[in-house]
Order: sequence, then structure tokens, then C-alpha cells
Amino acid sequence: EYPPYDGWYNNRAHPEWGTVDGPLTRSLPSHYADGTYAPSGGERPNPRTISQNTMAGNTGMGSSTNRTALLVFFGQQVVEEILDAQRPGCPPEYFNIKIPKGDPLYDANGTGEVEIPFLRSRYDMSSTGYSPNNPRQQLNEITPFIDGGLTYGINKAWSDALRLLKKNWELASYKGEGKFPIENSLGLPLANPPPPRDHELKSATRFFRLGNPRGNENPFLLAFGMLWFRHHNWLARYLRDQHGNWSDEKVYNEARVLNIAVHQKIIMYDWLPLFLGECSGILGLNGTCEPLPNYTGYKSAIHPGITHVFQSAAMRIGHTLVPPGVFRRSKYNTECTFINTTLKTAGERHAFQEAHVNKPGLRTCNTYWNSVVSDMSDFQSDIDKLLMGMASQIAEKEDNIITPDLRGSVFGPLDFSRRDLMALNIQRGRDHGLPDYNTARESFGLKKRVSFEEINPVLFQNNANNDLNDTHGGDISKMDVWTGGLLETLPTGPGELFRLIIRDQFLRIRDGDRFWFENTKNGLLTPSELEFVRNTTIRDVILRTNPNLDPNFDIQQNPFQWLSSDPLALCPQPMQLNETDMEECTSPKTFDYFTGSEWSYALTFASFGLFTLGRKLICWQICQFYHQFKQILLILFLNLKYIGLFFFLKTKDQAVIPCDIHSISPGNLILTSSGRQNLRTIDLTKSKDVLISTAYNRGRNTMFLRADKDTHDLVLKFNDAEERDSFIARCINFLHANNVPHKVNDMSLKQLMEKASTSQMRDEVLQKFFKAALSVSLKLEDGGKYEVLNNKEARKFIHIELSKKEFADYLKLKPTSMFVDQMFTTADTDGSGSISFREFLDIMVLFTKGSPKDKAKLMFDMYDLDKSGELSMKEFKVMLRSMMDMVNASVATEQMDELVNTMLTTHGYQNKESLTLNDFQIIMNKYSNELSEASIVPGVTLLKNNSSLCRKVGFFYLLSCEYWRKCEKTKQKKIFLEPNYEELRVDVAYWDTDSQQTRLKEVRRHTIPAKLPRNKSRVEIKVNKKVFKAGKINSWIMALENYIQNYRLQIFWLTLYLLVLAGIFIERAYFYSVEREFAGLRRIAGYGVSITRGAASAMMFTYSSLLVTMCRNTITALRETFLHLYIPFDSAIIMHRIIAWLALTFTAMHILGHSLNIYSISTQTPGDLTCLFRDYWRPSHELPKFHYWCWQTITGITGVLLTLVVIVMYTFASDYSRRRVFQWFWWTHNLGYIFYFFMVLHGSGFLVQDPFFYYFFLGPAILYTLDKLYSLSRSKCEISVVYAELLPSDVTHLEFKRPVSFNYKAGQWVRIACLSQSPNEYHPFTLTSAPHEETLKVHIRAVGPWTMNLRNIYNPDVLRDSPYPKLYLDGPFGEGHQDWYKYDVAVLVGGGIGVTPFAAILKDLVNMAQSGVRIQCKKVYFMWVTRDQKQYEWLTDIIQEVETKDLNDLVDTHIFITQFPEKFDLRTTMLYICERQFQKVAGKSLFTGLRAVTHFGRPEFKSFFVSLTEEHPQVDKFGVFSCGPPPMTNEVDKTCSKLNKYEGPSFLHHFENF
Repeated sequence: EYPPYDGWYNNRAHPEWGTVDGPLTRSLPSHYADGTYAPSGGERPNPRTISQNTMAGNTGMGSSTNRTALLVFFGQQVVEEILDAQRPGCPPEYFNIKIPKGDPLYDANGTGEVEIPFLRSRYDMSSTGYSPNNPRQQLNEITPFIDGGLTYGINKAWSDALRLLKKNWELASYKGEGKFPIENSLGLPLANPPPPRDHELKSATRFFRLGNPRGNENPFLLAFGMLWFRHHNWLARYLRDQHGNWSDEKVYNEARVLNIAVHQKIIMYDWLPLFLGECSGILGLNGTCEPLPNYTGYKSAIHPGITHVFQSAAMRIGHTLVPPGVFRRSKYNTECTFINTTLKTAGERHAFQEAHVNKPGLRTCNTYWNSVVSDMSDFQSDIDKLLMGMASQIAEKEDNIITPDLRGSVFGPLDFSRRDLMALNIQRGRDHGLPDYNTARESFGLKKRVSFEEINPVLFQNNANNDLNDTHGGDISKMDVWTGGLLETLPTGPGELFRLIIRDQFLRIRDGDRFWFENTKNGLLTPSELEFVRNTTIRDVILRTNPNLDPNFDIQQNPFQWLSSDPLALCPQPMQLNETDMEECTSPKTFDYFTGSEWSYALTFASFGLFTLGRKLICWQICQFYHQFKQILLILFLNLKYIGLFFFLKTKDQAVIPCDIHSISPGNLILTSSGRQNLRTIDLTKSKDVLISTAYNRGRNTMFLRADKDTHDLVLKFNDAEERDSFIARCINFLHANNVPHKVNDMSLKQLMEKASTSQMRDEVLQKFFKAALSVSLKLEDGGKYEVLNNKEARKFIHIELSKKEFADYLKLKPTSMFVDQMFTTADTDGSGSISFREFLDIMVLFTKGSPKDKAKLMFDMYDLDKSGELSMKEFKVMLRSMMDMVNASVATEQMDELVNTMLTTHGYQNKESLTLNDFQIIMNKYSNELSEASIVPGVTLLKNNSSLCRKVGFFYLLSCEYWRKCEKTKQKKIFLEPNYEELRVDVAYWDTDSQQTRLKEVRRHTIPAKLPRNKSRVEIKVNKKVFKAGKINSWIMALENYIQNYRLQIFWLTLYLLVLAGIFIERAYFYSVEREFAGLRRIAGYGVSITRGAASAMMFTYSSLLVTMCRNTITALRETFLHLYIPFDSAIIMHRIIAWLALTFTAMHILGHSLNIYSISTQTPGDLTCLFRDYWRPSHELPKFHYWCWQTITGITGVLLTLVVIVMYTFASDYSRRRVFQWFWWTHNLGYIFYFFMVLHGSGFLVQDPFFYYFFLGPAILYTLDKLYSLSRSKCEISVVYAELLPSDVTHLEFKRPVSFNYKAGQWVRIACLSQSPNEYHPFTLTSAPHEETLKVHIRAVGPWTMNLRNIYNPDVLRDSPYPKLYLDGPFGEGHQDWYKYDVAVLVGGGIGVTPFAAILKDLVNMAQSGVRIQCKKVYFMWVTRDQKQYEWLTDIIQEVETKDLNDLVDTHIFITQFPEKFDLRTTMLYICERQFQKVAGKSLFTGLRAVTHFGRPEFKSFFVSLTEEHPQVDKFGVFSCGPPPMTNEVDKTCSKLNKYEGPSFLHHFENF
């Protein structure tokens, strides 16, 4: 059985005794401040002060017993063999040493803020440090046995790394020469602090591969490492020659056993007795001293462990012997030359070296971690020279004085390159909980010292204890073990206390080692081998491994001691080395670990910010591009024949609009934009003079054209000068052909732009023109609303004339409108073709101040086309048609005839062929109130003198087609609205600021239609209602109660989700704040890591939860089960958005937190980072900068990629992007798959904790995958389109086959992909077909590239005889609209293309009614808000079909036409008159042909909903479903919320936006 590498089972009864990473043992009771782990000695003096005051002094005095430097550094390798407790704990615990203010070495500037960094030792965290009964126990990382760990390592793997692959009985050597160990190219984790001389990290590959990780610390220690390396190979070769039949493995192990045995013998019987010295000195002071006993055999009851007091104090007594430098000398036959320093040994990189060459010896402080010179061919001689030099050199004197090379200049980290080893010794003892000096003596049975003089009378015989007494305040109980033990030092060696501790330790190591070389029972050595070991000395080892040395001259008989009586002591040292005679130690240096990270840190986060802004800018540009692209597509669809070139219309303020010259003949220059609307029409034939100006410099592609009859100039910018000149040539040819005078001139671009009069300039003039006319006509004071006009401006307006187009723009009508044409002709009294300021003012005064008769006469004169004084029936119809034309209303001839006949019959004029002015005024007299309030001025409110209420400025129809007034507040504050439905009277309560009283004003009174239930039916209903008390608090409480009642499920699940999310966040934050308080990043970043880890877990949960909300098929299926009673599945999309925002919030928190955490990481020492991030391997000479953590770790780079993906996804997920570039939204959202992949990788880096994202992700991912697979299984089925039609308003109607297994409900939606575009790009559309229909139908409005391309694909002119392209279908998917039938009364509000779900619902409702299907819903109110009835005339057909089949009056339809302003001007008055008259007579709308009531303007939802509560008093919940643009749905939602504040029925709103 060979000795184990790691110490296990050395003791069979206690296999863990003496193992690697075993705890240090205690021969003294622990004296932690808290009894458990807090450092001791808090009341003791500052360690640096103790070092300065008690251990400083003159060096250069030799050892009293002539101990050599070889003995001193051999002692260091002995310590390295049995003890390694230097590695700091993990996580790091700093116990820094405060430097006294003004310290000459460390605080020369007197800041008082300098500290020597000190890390507490690693300890057994698993079982110690939790109670005074089990205090903290530090660990020994190697075995305490003398078992060759210095040479072979402490485990088999390390040992194998030192051996040759072939002939592996030897340790591998450099180039196979056997002289030096192989270099560390393998990357063994050797200790590699920065050399303080160079103050930089160097690669560990420069070191030799040894068993001792710290074997390369200095050249003196390294010499012994090479000595034992060579000795093993010498023994292996010897055994190989003696036993040729042995295997390589046996040779290796036998050589190892012999090498260890020799090492044990030299340490125990050659070095230790000389190191401890004779007992005579101690006995002379009446102390206790015992010699080393002989070996009596292995004792299994003895624990070989290293004690704390040995590690932290006693064994450090060798520091007093360390010289400031080491001699190197040549062989004896070369006259024993002692070699001085050279540039090479001193360090060629430092400027000061030139002044410090040719100094004796190698300065100890400058050789730390510079033990290996670059030229290994010289190093062999250096080993010889070092060994001979150390054997000849006398060590420092045995006293309390320590060389400055240790006491102030020992190596340290980059941030503190030179440290005080004596202060560290003291602090280490306190870290390990050592007691004070006297307590330690008492524990070992030694006499306590009463005074400082008693410690060492020989030392203090010259009153040298003054500093000691002052330092400790005269209290010996405040003296540390190290200080007192050092002061006991005698000329013979360690004093009483340390000698006892050291003796005890080595005896236990010897007697407790089952594999000790003298234990004949282990069978390791034969008698001859044992004799061989006993006869081997350190001199023999040196000579065997250095055959070039002459044993007769080059080294004395005992290299550990220099005796003049030794006949071989032929080369004595020339002088006792003193630091003053040697090169200086380099000064202490500091280092900022963030150095080198500044730019990468700043640029990284600046890039994130710029990327975010850039993505938003790119998103905006893409939206603009798609908008222009859409306009271009619209032009292409018009199939126009362009005869001009593409160019730009440029305004004065440099705004550029893409245009095309659409036509130049027969007399107009028409400019058409990328859409259908003409930007400009110029009539050149009426011009008396045309000016064409061109730019001749950098604007050679620019020109402007001025026609004398035109209102402003035309500025054009072409692609190049050639296009411009071609256009000018064509214009000139046209002008010549039509005899139009013209001129052409050149000017600079700047002059051209300054001279040009653009549309913007014209608009500014016209605004002042209209304001001036309005001020004069209404005699309004300025009051800050209108500009005060001076005389010059007033004179300027006199010469301004309005064109017909400008007049039409003012009225917000088309120039081609018949009404505009007639009004313009009437106002143009001089027939000049334009309206002057005076003419415009006359018509304004008439409409603002005129009586109803005056206005009726104006209408009469406008349409008395032949000026006969009578309106023929044809002219009367022309007047009415002009009204229809203003709203693009298409009225059949039969309907118009019916309307005219009805109006005439009502007044007894049915037999007249024409109407006189008096007849016309009689007809209009019924509407005198409306005419009196009518104005030609859009947006102007008129106040009547006899009314304190505002006059009507808008209207809309409700119930029996009467309009309700909208009121503006004057000096009165509206409090509440209370409808009284007995007369349908609306009373408004006002707070009168003059009388300070509440007054009730009747706004409108109207008799209830017969179908409304009377009071009796309402009164009979009995309900228990809460008494509502007025007041803001009570109002808020009522609103809250209603809101909770209406959205209780959503509130419950959202609250539950937020609570779970908060719990996840708090759990991680608590874990890192409390349970991991002393671990990992928590020690570096403080509570910042608690926040980031909490945010990280919250991110994992939220991003995983998003997948659940995207399982459309699962949600659609579950909402049909009983679970829909408890879970609001319809709110999945809203929940998706809420979770997304929560995820973004925690993501931002995580990113910002880690921006600070990584900064903190980048400022840490390499040792701390190695501890905290053990899974991140890096070479020991490389400082991990910010760019390493961010860009070179799996966690960092995936974090960067995740951040970029989030920025892209959220940018294109905004409402702005979705509405304009939905395709990009779809593409970027598909990055989610990459996002989750990176999320998995992000945690797999083990940077902070073990990954557990899969805990959150696995379940939702499986569910989403199954749901997606189900979609793919059906969505890839090709569906044939059976019919396609292009409807007005860019709506495409598609009808396609219904799959056999396709079951759906009205209001549900599907996703379709067009195979002719992209089979993988799906878009959602609501089904407009009802479930009972055999085919599926959708109506798609062309608003983006995909829908516009779809419209073009199904264009019959494009398809011709080709079959319709097929589709992919995915769905159906559920939404809130499909639950319309669950309410007694449902209100459907559709805006624009948002009416599509209601088309299916209306058809489904009527079908169920006809089929006798019993449903809960008894009444449906459908409100359709559209710009004009032509916009979605396909829906008109559906409504007409519903009205035909709706025999039970289930559906009540209201249509709101919003194309023109809601102001009560003359044109809306006339439309109102015609529509009301036709509705009364025909029972249907004049415009739509439907029984549905048509209103002009936007609906006022509040009064409508209030009326429903009286119409249906038995209903306690109204279902309100809206779909359309956000402003409309928001208004509906606000109205429902306001009404829900009051006691009464609830309005539950479900909405979708597009």
C-alpha cells in the first residue's frame, strides 16, 4: 500500500484525519469575539503599529548559532509541505488592516484612509461557525503529513500531470533533459500573484510544473522544488537499474516512497533539531524545554492535524531568520566568487535598475514571483550558485527584528503591491480566533508573564521595552500570540512557547503518520532501504542532483549550519547582508481594476441607447416608406397613363411631396400625388402671363411656374436637370400653341425659393383673410383669438380674391360640388370667376345676421338657375341632390321623386309645376328654428339674446329620430345629467357662479314613442337599492364597487398573478439579501444583486407566462367549458400585453441593475472573481475587464443579444408600428423563438446561480408547442377561394370553402395566409359569415402592403381567366364579441372596418330567431359609425337582409355618418330637413334605403345608454361590444365607466381595436 496523495485512510480508524481540505485543529480554545466566528483581538493595538514599534530595527546581524540561509528557506519548503491555509474564503470576507495616518511607507500623504487588504481564511462552511459549541474552523488545503505533496501534488490527477507519457517512472522535464521540471504549458492552477517588482500580471506558463502550487514564489524556494524533482528522477533511475523487471508504475511509486522517506528523515532529524535549537537557553531562564523523543511507532490515536496556533503564529518564527537577500557564489575552484546583481536578475524593465546593478546578492523583496529567468540555460548554474550561496550565507539573527523585505515589502495584489507580513501574521491570528499571549501560555501549562520585561529579560536588559509598553498601553493582556512568541526568541532559537508548539506539531505529524518511513509495519521500505534513508543528508541530496559540484570543496558537511571547524567550509560569506548594501525594493503601488474597462463600458451602454433610438427611427422610416409605398400602389391600381416624369412638389419650407404630372392638355396642368387626390390644378388657358423661373447653380433640377390667375406658384424639383428641361419644353410648346404670353428666366436656388409664393404662404394669407371677414361680420372683439389688423393689412385684403377651390376648402366641400358651384356663382356678383373680400363679406353677413326668410331666399336664388323667380321641380330636385352630393349620398330617382312629392303634398303643392319664393318659404317655415341657427361659418356658435343656454352646435338622432341638443358651458358648471323619460325630458343641473346656487335647466322635451313602456310597468318592479349619497368620496366608492363587480374575474386573476409575481421577486431578493448575504455578487454589489436576481426570476416567470396567453387553440377550447365561468379567457390578449409590460419593466430593472453589478465586478480583484465565478475559467494573468464579462462570457453575450432582441420586438410591437407595418411586427415577434433560446443559454453560464429558467419555462413551452403543432396541422391545409370581389373603400371580399371540421361562432376570427404572397405570413381577420352558412367570408380593408397586395391579387382585371389563389387557414379563435348572446340586451358599436364581427352576429341572431333557437338575448342595438354610406356599402346589404328577416324586431340599427363636421351650418340643416322628411314618409333612410335611423355626426353614447336603462328597466347588465378605431372604443369605455359609477344597471364593455 503506497501513501495516498490526499491523506485519506492514512488513519484507518479516522480516515478523514490528515486529509486534504481537512480542518485545522485547536490546541488552544477559540477566542472569537462572539464565540463563533467574529475575529478576536478587537481591543488589541493596530497590527501595523505593532509591527512598526516592536519588529523594526537594524538588520545585518548574523545568526547566533550560524544557521544558514539554506536552513531558512528549507524551512519555508517544510511549511509548504505540511501547511497551506493561505487561500481566502469564498465568498471573500475582508478584514483589512487600517494604516496609521502618516505611515512613512503606505500613507506618506497623511490621508489616514489607507488599508492593507486582508481576506479571512477559508473555513469549513458546511459544519462549523454556527455556534460557540462549534466555532469556525479554518481548512488546510494540503495534508499535514510529510508525504511528498511538495513534489508530487496532493491528488493523483496532479501527479499524473507531472509525469512523462513515456518512461513515466520519471517526472517530466524541460526538453527531456532532466534538469528542470517541464514548463507549465498544461495550465496547472499554480499560484500566480503579480510580481511586485514589475507590478503586472504575468502568464503562469512561465513557471515550472511542480507539485507545490506556490513552489515558484521565489528562487530560493524554487531551488528546493527542483532539488526534490531531480532527486526523484535520480532514485527512479537507480531503482530502474536495480530492478529491470519492475513496471514503470512500480518504479515511479517506489522512487516516490524513497524520496518521501528521505524528505521525512532530513526534516525530522536534520533540520528540526537545528531549527528548534538547544534547550540550554530556555532552561537558563527557568523555562520548560524538552528534547525530541525517539520514534516508538505509529499511534493511531494521535491526530496529525495542523493547529491554528502553529499555522498563525509559531511556525512563522522563521521570519526572524530571513535575510534581505541571498548570495550566489561560484565553485571553490573559481575562487569562491560571490556574484553581484545584474540587469537580468534585477529586472531589465525598470529604469531605476541602472543605478542598482553590481549590488551583492539577490534582493529578497524583488524576487517574489520572478524566480524563473527567461534563459533557462543559465538557470542551472543559478541553482548551483544559489545552493552554494545559501549554504555559505549566515541567516539573520534570532531576535524580534524582521527584515524590511517581509515587514513592509512582501508581495501583495495589484491594488496593494507591497504588504507588511508581520501585520498580516497578527491579523491572521485574530482571524483564526487566537487568544492573547498570556492566555495561550496558560493553556499550554506555562507560567503567565506579569510584565513585558519577563517575556525576555535578555532582550529587554537595555530598556528596549518602551515602545512595546506604549504600543499596548501598558497592558500585557492585549499582546497577540505572535508578538509575544516572537519577543521570546533566544539566541538558540524559538522561545519557550513557540518551541513547545512546534515540537508538539512535528511529533504528532511523525507519530500519527501510518506511512512514516520508520514504521516498519507498513512494509514500505526494506531494511536496506531504511538504512539508505537514515544515512542520507541534505548534502547528499544536493550532490546527487547537482553532479557538477565537487563534494570535496563546494559545499560544507552540514549545509544547514556554517561552522568554521568544518573542514569543507571553504567559502565563507564576504559580509553579512544588510538592506542598505543592496538594491532597493520597489515602492508600493496601487491599481484601479476598472482601468481598461472605461471605453467598453461607456460604449456598450451608449450603443444600447443608440440602438434603441435607432430602432425607433428605423421603425418610423419603415412606416413612412410603407405609407409612400401604399400610395404608390394605389396609383398603380388606378391604371393611369402617365405622360410626365416622376418628380417632387416642393414647398417653401422645404417639405417634399412625391408627385406625378398626370395631364398637360387640353388646358390644365394637373399634379397627382401618390394617392388618388389631386394636389393642384392650374388652368393655363385663362392666364394672361406665365413666368417660368429656373435655378442655375446646385438647384439645376428645380424650377417654379407662376400663372397670373393662379393663387400661388408651383415649385417643382425633378430627378435631374434633363427631366426639368424636358418638362419646360413641353410647357412652352403648349403655351405657344394656345397663344399664352410667357417669360423664362434664371436665378440662383436661394433667390428662386425666396421669390416663390408657395401654398403655405397663400394659406397664411387666407387664414388672415377669413379671420378679418369673420371679425367684421360678427363684430367680435379680438380677445386674443383673432389678430388685430392694421391698415396696411386691411388694404391688402381688399385686393385678395378667392378661387372656387379655396372657397370650397373653406366650406370643407369638394370644388365640384353642386352646392359650392351655386353658392360661388351667387357670391360672385361681378362674374369675375373669383370672390373678392367685399363679396365674401356680404355672403357672410347674410348667413350670420340674416333671418330665416333671408336664408331661404338665398337658397331659392342659388338654385333658381334660369333666374325666372320660380323653382321648377327640376331645379328643386337639383337643390336636394346637391345636398346629397355633399356627403357622397347616392339617392335613387324614385326615392327623390317620392321625397319631393311628399314635401309638396304636405303643403298642398302637389299639382304645381314650380314653386314661387313664397311657396318655398312656406315649406321652409316649418324648419325656421333650424334655419335661424344655420351658419355658413363652420365651427361658429351663435348665441340668441333671449336665451341663457348655448344654442345648438351639433345634433344626433336618438329613438324617434329627434335630435338632442349639445350644450357648451358659459358661466355655469354642469353637475349631473338626469333624463326624465315620462316626456323624454333631459334636465341639466348647473351651478350658477353668480347666484352660488344650483339651478335646473330643461334642455329638451319630447313625447315618448308609443313602443316605450309607460311608468306603470316601471313602477311595479321592486328592487333593493343602496341609497347613494352625493360627494366625491361616495361617488368614487360607487364607481369602485361597480368596477369590481363588472371586472371581478379579471381583477382576481390579475391580482393573483401579481401576487405570485411579487412572491417570486421577493423570494429571490430575500435569498440574496439574507441567506446569501456573504456569498457571490451579494458581497460585491450589495443589495443591487438582490434586486437583479429578483427581477431575473420575475422575468423568467413573465416571459414564460406570455406563452400561455399565446395558446389560442387552448384558450378557445377552454372558454367553451365551465371554466369560462371562473376564468376570463376573453382577456387573454389584454393579459398578454400587461404581462409583456411587466416583463419589460423587470427586464429594464435587470439590465440597469447588472449595468451597476458588472461595473462592480470589473472593479474587483482577480482573486475575488476567481472565488465568486468558479465556472468562468480564465488565465490567471488576465484581468477580466468589463468587455470580458459582457462580450466574452456566455451569460454576457446572450444578455446583450437578449437586450437587442427585446428592443427590436418591443419597438415593432407598439401600436404605431402594428398599425403601419404589421408585417414587421409579425416578423420581429417571431424573434421570440430566438429569445427563449438565448434565455436558456443565458442561465446556463452559471455566472451567479445554477440555471432554473426551465422551472418556469418547461410547462408553458410544452403547452405552447402542442398548441402550435395543432395550428400547423390544420393551417397548412389549402383552402379554395370560391368568390372574390373588390368593394368600395378598398375593401376586399373573400368567400372560401369551409372545412368539414371547421366549427365556429359568430364574432370569432381566423388567421389566413395567401399562397401567392407568402405561405408563412398569417394575418388575423374576423369572419363576416354566420355559422349556419356553408362558406366562410371575410372583408379585408387594404391598409398595408399585405392587404393591398391581396386586393391586387384578387383583382379580376389581373386574374382574368385564372383561378383564385388559394389560402391557408388557421382558427377559429375566440374573443369577447362571441358572447353577445349571453346578455339580455346587447349593444354592438362598429366603426369603420370594425363592423366585420357584427355582420356575422346580426346574421346569426336573425337565423337563430327564425329557427326557433332560444337564446338569452332579447334585443340588440347596432350602432354603425361610418364616414358615409358608400364607405362600407357591402354592410348595407347585410343590414338590409337582416331587416328583411327580422320579423320579431330583435335588431335596432342606428347609422352615424360622420364625413362632414358636426356643426349646424346651412348644408347640414338642409340634409337634416330632407332626411327627416323622407324618414317620416317612407319609414326608411333616404341615404341607405334602410329602416335603420341615419344620424349626421358622431354618437353621444352617454345619453343613448341612459335611455336604454329606461327602455329595459328589468335588465341589470347590458353587454356592450365595440370594435373600431381606439378613439371610438375609448369613448365607449369611458361612457360605460362613468355610468357604472352610479347605482343601477351595469354596462360591461368588450372591445377590440384595429
